[in-house]
Amino acid sequence: MSATVQADFGASWYAGTAAGTFERPRLTFDIDVDVCVIGGGLAGLTAAREVARRGWSVAVLEAKRVAWSASGRNCGFVMPGFGSDPRRMVERVGIDLAKALWQLSEAGVDYVRTTIRDTGMAGVRPMSGWLDVSKADNGDELEAIATLLAQKFGTDVETWTTERVRAALKSDFYFGAIHYPGAIHIDPLNYAYGLANAALAAGVAIFEETPALAIDPAGVRKRITTPLGRVRAAHIVLAGSAHLGALAPRLAETVLPVTSYVAVTAPLGERLGAAISYKGAVSDTRVGDSQYRIVGDRLMWAGGVGTWPPSTRRAVGQFKSTIERTFPQLGAVEFEHAWSGVMGYSVHGMPQVGEVIPGLWLASAFGGHGLNTTAMAGELIAGAITDGDDRWRLFLPYELVWAGGTLGRAVHQVATWSRRGSENWAASLSRRREAARRAEAAQVRPEQAGPARVAPPPVVPRQVAPPQDAPRHVAPRQVEPPEVEYGPVARPEPARVEPTIAEIASTQVPEVESLLGQVAERANRQKARRPDAQKGKTPRRTQGAAPNGPTNRTAPGGAPGRQAQAASPSGEPEPPAVSKDPASTD
Repeated sequence: MSATVQADFGASWYAGTAAGTFERPRLTFDIDVDVCVIGGGLAGLTAAREVARRGWSVAVLEAKRVAWSASGRNCGFVMPGFGSDPRRMVERVGIDLAKALWQLSEAGVDYVRTTIRDTGMAGVRPMSGWLDVSKADNGDELEAIATLLAQKFGTDVETWTTERVRAALKSDFYFGAIHYPGAIHIDPLNYAYGLANAALAAGVAIFEETPALAIDPAGVRKRITTPLGRVRAAHIVLAGSAHLGALAPRLAETVLPVTSYVAVTAPLGERLGAAISYKGAVSDTRVGDSQYRIVGDRLMWAGGVGTWPPSTRRAVGQFKSTIERTFPQLGAVEFEHAWSGVMGYSVHGMPQVGEVIPGLWLASAFGGHGLNTTAMAGELIAGAITDGDDRWRLFLPYELVWAGGTLGRAVHQVATWSRRGSENWAASLSRRREAARRAEAAQVRPEQAGPARVAPPPVVPRQVAPPQDAPRHVAPRQVEPPEVEYGPVARPEPARVEPTIAEIASTQVPEVESLLGQVAERANRQKARRPDAQKGKTPRRTQGAAPNGPTNRTAPGGAPGRQAQAASPSGEPEPPAVSKDPASTD
């Protein structure tokens, strides 16, 4: 590759490892062809090749080098879909039209795969699979998208659980994913070179370093002016995307130029396989900040998308920080190649494909899904020009919308920051919730994982004494005496259970037992000194004594019976004794 060509491609790893070179001369004369394609990127090369294969004459004008911009600088993902979310597509155009459009995007993937195989392209190295990973724990949302794609669109997809994702990508940053086994990733520059050579073989004339300065689309034969020659053609295909500029200013204003960065690490050796075992392409954000794939023993990383992007050095610093957080097991990572590329985006996220005015065709705004949609657009336009295929009309609901100029770029940048912040917040929240679940699970021992078994308390048979005529002795209940605070009487707390009167009295039985016995003995002696019989009178009974028995009746357990009132040894009357009958058996 010459120094001039190298300067056009910059520090691209693709340019340094290209399987070959591709250089074509400038246009220095006037020519007349059926179709003139302006732009030597993937969309223009595909359209030119397909038109030439149908027997028409074609010329391609490229201002710099074939695939020098986004076509040869991207991360190499060839996957179905568009820049617009499939759910938004359904909301806008309905399920039937959305399905038809999605099938066109899949046809673009098939075209790339078939072309690589049929032409035997060198150095493209296709690898199957694309894993669209979520950094948030939103399995229900992923399942809904997968169901839409599989059941409504007929796409071959499958959902991956968090465990399966982390087995392939050893990172706690990731949760579920949608896997597209039919997607591939390739070396885009080698594919572009192979496509250009295939176009040459089909009869296409390609002119590099030949910018189109002006076009006159009026009339049956349109005119294109270049620095050193002119072209006349029945059809013109504008395939310059973000680089149309002054050639078609009103069309250029419908495209938002967005810059992205790509970088390739130094060889990582065995560390790479220990962190990433999945060989397909990986995306972990809707903003385009983290897309990566394995190339040999290196890691290719893409991101930093924005209308006012950072410098290459700053983007590489961001990549290092992201990789360190996502795959700390890789350790320090150094990048040996880093470059940027400008992509074209439409306001609605869908490509611009179709006929603007009779004979003037547009293939533009492929940002986000460029490899499959450029192939799709080139084939659609070629079929429309040569065979009258009108499938391009499926894109009519997506009009050419003014992108807003400088203000539109500012709005897009703010929206990108907002989406990035929202994704990061959702990802952080999911990780915190997962950490909380792990911490909670770690506090529960395995033997405590099931329902706790509580042994029932021992059942003690209720001791119910037979009814007695006299009070009986009850074993004292061990009750902690409540703390009494002297002063104004306070109401007891509702939760406290106050002891019964019988329980309080039972604690005093041992101290008064002997005294009561003496009182009973004295009363018996006084009774014995009275006359044994007095006619017509009933012997006086001591208050509280049993009505039909002696007052010193022995209670069960050996404790003597007691009178409710008796004289003390000093002759003073005793206060009423407290009954020792149990208050309750409950």
